[in-house]
Amino acid sequence: MSKSVMRRVSLRNLSAHKVRLFLTVFSVVLGTSFVAGSIVFTSSISGAFSSIFDRTALGVAVQVSPKNTQSSGVPNAVVETLTKEKQQLGIDRIVTSYTGLVTIADASGKALQTGGAPSIGTAYVPPSEAISPDDSKIMPGGSGPQNATEVAINASAAEKGHLKVGSKTKVVIGQGDSAPMDVTVVGLLDLPTDGTGGYVNIQFDRETASGLFSDGEHVSTASMSAVAGVSPDELAKRVTAAVGNDQLKVQTGDQVRQEQKDQVNQFLDIFNYILLAFAAIGLIVGTFIIYNTFSMIVAQRNRELALLRAVGASRKQVSRSVLLEAFVVGVIGGVVGLGIGIGLAALLQAVAGATSGLPSGGLKVTPAAILAAVFVGVVVTMVSAWVPAARASRVPPVEAMRATQTEGSASLRVRTIIGAICAVAGIAAIVGGSTGQGVGPVLLVGGGAAVLIVAVVLGAPALARPVVGGLGRVLAAPFGKVGKLARINAIRNPRRTAATAFALTLGLMLVAIIGTLGSTFKGTVDDAVDSTVTADYIVTGANNAMLSPSVLTTVRKTDGVDKATASGVVVAKVGDQTVNGSGTVGDQLSDVVKLTMHDGASSAIPADEMIVSQSTAQKKGWNPGRTVTFTTFDGKQVPVKVAAVYDDNQTVGDWVLGQGAYEKVMPAAGRMIIGVFLTAKPGTNLDTLRTNLEKATTPFLTAQIQTKEEFKSSISSTIDQMLTILYLMLGLALVIAVLGIINTLALSVVERKREIGMLRAIGMLRAQVRRTIYVESVLIAIYGAILGVLLGCGIGWTLAKTLREWGAGDPVLPWSLIVTTLVGAAVVGVIAALWPAMRAARTKPLEAIADV
Repeated sequence: MSKSVMRRVSLRNLSAHKVRLFLTVFSVVLGTSFVAGSIVFTSSISGAFSSIFDRTALGVAVQVSPKNTQSSGVPNAVVETLTKEKQQLGIDRIVTSYTGLVTIADASGKALQTGGAPSIGTAYVPPSEAISPDDSKIMPGGSGPQNATEVAINASAAEKGHLKVGSKTKVVIGQGDSAPMDVTVVGLLDLPTDGTGGYVNIQFDRETASGLFSDGEHVSTASMSAVAGVSPDELAKRVTAAVGNDQLKVQTGDQVRQEQKDQVNQFLDIFNYILLAFAAIGLIVGTFIIYNTFSMIVAQRNRELALLRAVGASRKQVSRSVLLEAFVVGVIGGVVGLGIGIGLAALLQAVAGATSGLPSGGLKVTPAAILAAVFVGVVVTMVSAWVPAARASRVPPVEAMRATQTEGSASLRVRTIIGAICAVAGIAAIVGGSTGQGVGPVLLVGGGAAVLIVAVVLGAPALARPVVGGLGRVLAAPFGKVGKLARINAIRNPRRTAATAFALTLGLMLVAIIGTLGSTFKGTVDDAVDSTVTADYIVTGANNAMLSPSVLTTVRKTDGVDKATASGVVVAKVGDQTVNGSGTVGDQLSDVVKLTMHDGASSAIPADEMIVSQSTAQKKGWNPGRTVTFTTFDGKQVPVKVAAVYDDNQTVGDWVLGQGAYEKVMPAAGRMIIGVFLTAKPGTNLDTLRTNLEKATTPFLTAQIQTKEEFKSSISSTIDQMLTILYLMLGLALVIAVLGIINTLALSVVERKREIGMLRAIGMLRAQVRRTIYVESVLIAIYGAILGVLLGCGIGWTLAKTLREWGAGDPVLPWSLIVTTLVGAAVVGVIAALWPAMRAARTKPLEAIADV
């Protein structure tokens, strides 16, 4: 038989089964669209950021800045040296900047929400003095700030906060020790960076900015323009030699802009990897569905393929005909997936711009997105169709004489044995990993999980008969003969049942893993707060914002407060290693948090000393009496003596500096308060105290008063928000799984057309036919859900045990999620069966029986 004839046969077969073609193509579309959407989205955002950065700091030849943002900045002495040597170095103009975190109130008096974008304060530079006038361009009708009571704000932030020239509002400084400021908006800024979603820039006059964002001895950056005839590269070399400070970096304007682009692209790359990981999950699930689909197609076409063999088609021609169909499906799915992916990217961009401050702009459809969608669609489909194609080529012509189909009747012994071996190996790896902590055990658990998934793929068909059969005896029993028939149909072809259920298994396994980790971390937080925090109230920043140290001062003066302690972030170096801990300001930490000390040591922290947790003392050798030398990011060395060791405490962390040591290690511009813990005076009414605290902290805009329960809930809600995002993304895999069940049942109805017709002929009602399909679908869905939940909870439980080094406590199973999942699986089974059941019920008995 000629190749052209076989091609026509394959293409006509596709066009003759439009429903089957649609379902198969759609499963490819879902996976490819997510891949394409991820690439288009990140390319578009990256392009938008690049266009913004290309317009910033124009005219800047060289910029001097600290290598680490935690440092105090560029010393004034360096600026003075550069100013004195301007002529020799070839500098035309030098402009220094002061930068810090701020929060401004909107027209209603509430904190202006940025959606995660930066909200910073800077010094206003008049256009006549600026290197890049566009960076301080005041829109018509306004002016630059002249004193401490005036500010200018970027136009997009003013519009969002309903502020205008003449508006009176408040500004809270996020770093430093300044009180909330009453200010008047005197100008609106037309900035290149206004394309960045919720970005907020508040500009003060230089003297005010210096007092707010500097210790008086440093500036944030020093930017320079070059005289005619001196290139940026040449000026950078000269400035580097003149500065002579290894804590500073000297960059050309192009390098500064490129660094900003690289930082954004690094974040976008991480985000893209996450998106692509979920897209890969969708593709894996889709692969099983496509494989299942082509297996069923081949089984249904045994007689057709055998007839082709009988009239002269070779084995290669038969297998190529199936692969040709797969290729066509892959191309269509890839092209359609690209189109849907572009729409998905547009939706993601709109949501990101509204909620996270990412810039908006035109969509950027790159060649990589186009090639990825088409390539992935074709490759996934071709690979998943390869085994059915090979099976199709082995169909002998004599099959044309048979009226039955044997697909699925082959022995399961070999694959079951291999699956059992993989299961033992996977369980051993997971159990072994759960006994340790750190990266190694986590990787061991991950490897064991991968092997277990392979074990499920191989062993699920053998499990299908006893498990689905057992479920059928219980769940299908109320439906009588209809239920019995549904049970028989579900276990008739265990390979197909297992492949259909696996799509749901994989999705729910990931849901269970994430749910278990989420429950564990929330349980850890609850236990830590309940067992250690003795404070009556905790003052924190809304939306995870940091607090000004002035909040502590205000709280301590509030009527009814007995003790108040603020916890600040500490970031420094010990040797070559960057370390993170905390410092205390105010009263003793032990006044608001319960500490269990070793060897009868006092829980009071001497001002210039520190206390460490037991695990940290063992790991780092920071025992009582030892001196730990911290190197600040300004290069200063601060020796701090270890006063005592306490039992590990999730609330307190690894180590805590006394107030004196904290203020020496952390420069004023880098001190960030994450919370204030306070207790009430004996006999004080707590409700009255809360009212007093709320009134006192209202000017700080972001300060919120919480009880211990509210504090726990706020942390748990943050975890829930992250989990919700993951669950929504995993919804892709679950949607594909539901479509897979629909696909399988629909094809199964086609395969059993004569059987259903016979049942209808002997008296089965349409409602009974539908009920049979419903029950069969529910059994398959619950089987997949049980496997997924058991796998997910087991892997999640052992993974949580390996994460104790990162703060995880005893593993906690998400029982509500487990119950919801199993019930939801039954609902999914019914939903997935609606269309196939209606299709089966419409089968006409005589036509079906006559269809030979």
